[in-house]
Amino acid sequence: MLTVLRKLDYVGRRKTWYAVSLVIIGLGILSLVLPGQGLRLGIDFTGGLYLDLGFPPGTAPSVEEVTNVLALRGLQGSVVQRSLAGDSVIVRTPPMDETGRESLMALLRDRLPEFSLLQMEGVQPVIGRELTQQALLAVLLASLGMVLYITFRFEFKSAVCTMAALGHDVLVVMSVLSLLRTEINSPFIAAILTIIGYSVNDTIVVFDRIRENWREREREPLPVVVNDSIRQTLGRTVNTSGTTLLAIGAILVFGGRTTRDFALALSLGVVAGTYSSMFIASPLWAGWQLREKPARQRRPATAPVIPVKTKPATATKASGPAPGKARPRPKRKATAR
Repeated sequence: MLTVLRKLDYVGRRKTWYAVSLVIIGLGILSLVLPGQGLRLGIDFTGGLYLDLGFPPGTAPSVEEVTNVLALRGLQGSVVQRSLAGDSVIVRTPPMDETGRESLMALLRDRLPEFSLLQMEGVQPVIGRELTQQALLAVLLASLGMVLYITFRFEFKSAVCTMAALGHDVLVVMSVLSLLRTEINSPFIAAILTIIGYSVNDTIVVFDRIRENWREREREPLPVVVNDSIRQTLGRTVNTSGTTLLAIGAILVFGGRTTRDFALALSLGVVAGTYSSMFIASPLWAGWQLREKPARQRRPATAPVIPVKTKPATATKASGPAPGKARPRPKRKATAR
């Protein structure tokens, strides 16, 4: 896999990588618009019925058993959790009237071991309007802080490209979950916040290597420097993402239904964050630089000065003798007397 990734042209084919992301996000947005499709809001968003069932020690049923009983009433979307002590089971179902509550309790008493009803109450949405506004405000302030920090450490362009990669990761995760019709509850919010932190860390590592190489190899074209920087961080990126996915995969497989949706969102975020750090953020920054300096071509390398060998001056023939030499006396002819 590393061999294939090292051969890719990340900057030269950046429009191809953008197109792949746009297709996934476009399909997700389309599923959100179509009637009967899109994200399924869970009990944390819509409210419902809260039940706390207490069982004698050692008789509490498993989560799967309670879920199967609820499915007989068409309550497959209910949340079932066991307490830490294991002697009580917490059930959260969609809203229902008094008749529905009595019918549900009769079914539970008939299908489950003997239990005592510790608590039953109607639950308002956990993610209410006020909490949603506070969450959006917190995300806005955190984003502003990241922009300031990355601008201070690198430059404003790097900060903008990093935030674009974060938006890409969130949209990709939401699009895939929308296509899979996954139920959205409060763990989804925790997964999104975890994804944002993970993606920023991965992108900063790549930008740091680009900055180092750009200083040392200022005579080389920018696409070459960026591609080499991404290739140099491939080992770290793939190893970190791979080990993270192994841990999340264990939760996804063995964690049960209560943590499956959280693990699914988190695994999608890790993959999207790894992709965006290599194929979105860095090529986007390089393209921005190339639009301002099309050659990058920072400044051309100066050719070495080669001394020109000149021939020594040769004396030209002249009518007179060379200076410093006596003029020869003409010989006289002998005359006969």
